[in-house]
Amino acid sequence: MIDLTGRLCLSTIGADCREEALAHGLGLEIAEFCTAANLEQDYAAHLRRARAAMAGLDCFWFHAPFAELCPAAIDPGVRRLTGQRYWQAMDTAAALGIRRVVIHGGFIPMVYFPQWFVEQSVLFWREFLPWVPGDFTLALENVMEPEPSLLTEIVRQVDDPRLGLCLDVGHANTGTSKTPPLAWIDPMAPWLRHVHLHNNGGQWDTHSALGEGTVPMEAVLERLLERCPQVTFTIENQTCAPSVRWLSERGYLL
Repeated sequence: MIDLTGRLCLSTIGADCREEALAHGLGLEIAEFCTAANLEQDYAAHLRRARAAMAGLDCFWFHAPFAELCPAAIDPGVRRLTGQRYWQAMDTAAALGIRRVVIHGGFIPMVYFPQWFVEQSVLFWREFLPWVPGDFTLALENVMEPEPSLLTEIVRQVDDPRLGLCLDVGHANTGTSKTPPLAWIDPMAPWLRHVHLHNNGGQWDTHSALGEGTVPMEAVLERLLERCPQVTFTIENQTCAPSVRWLSERGYLL
């Protein structure tokens, strides 16, 4: 069994995230700026709130904004805004001392043709990444992608060490995914940097605790740690304690 203590974060969507992180020696994934408006409305207050949550902890990821944003958007104005928001997010992450950023892939079924989505995403990231500092890691997260090749093809073709992948296990178990969670792992493994952990009943993205749903969570963790032994994790629950307890009871937190 591998101890995840040094590389497990709790998302700040969890009301008890800081309390649980301090109690168990965990880190945080800062979700304060998932809402893009927080990058400009009361920005200083949101930055102070994030810094207060981080105090005394030392393992972090930063979640970029995502609503209405897509690197492969059909409207060039939306693509420009997407780039602008990503730069604001990276500047904010840097201001917090964080160099690891999760970004949604942006695919929407029945809006984007998969091949076109990959091609346009590759163009976006090839233009964007040369300006990104070399010590940053950006991890593209699956949300509504039906299977892993949409994201794996983007990072394979871009071929830049700053761009990797984030597997969201819960999203891989929803109605938009045509591939079961375990089957996402091997294709993503060469580029996998981070994993979001939460559960659901197989249709809706409920962000339930790890033991509450149809994801075969123990098998998923076993496969992830076998194929990607250095990968980091974030629990994404509204209340973190049940999932932290679930991991502790199974020997993942010592």
